[in-house]
Amino acid sequence: MNLIILSPEKEIYTGEVKSVQVPGSVGSFQMLENHAPIVSSLEKGNVNVVTTSGEKLSFGIEGGFVEMLNNEVAILVSGVNA
Repeated sequence: MNLIILSPEKEIYTGEVKSVQVPGSVGSFQMLENHAPIVSSLEKGNVNVVTTSGEKLSFGIEGGFVEMLNNEVAILVSGVNA
């Protein structure tokens, strides 16, 4: 699946990933390939990513929103501490 993480200032990350874990407003959750469509607000916390090559990445965010649709994940954040 494809992931893009954007802040108002710049594109933080884009690429193919195996999984994405986000700090949802009512608890952390993970999205894998073929996850059901979802839109959720995000709290301050970490976005954890596993790339298709197995590399693990973590981005500290200040909050934002995530949308998952047709194996495309878009995360819009207000601030990031990569």
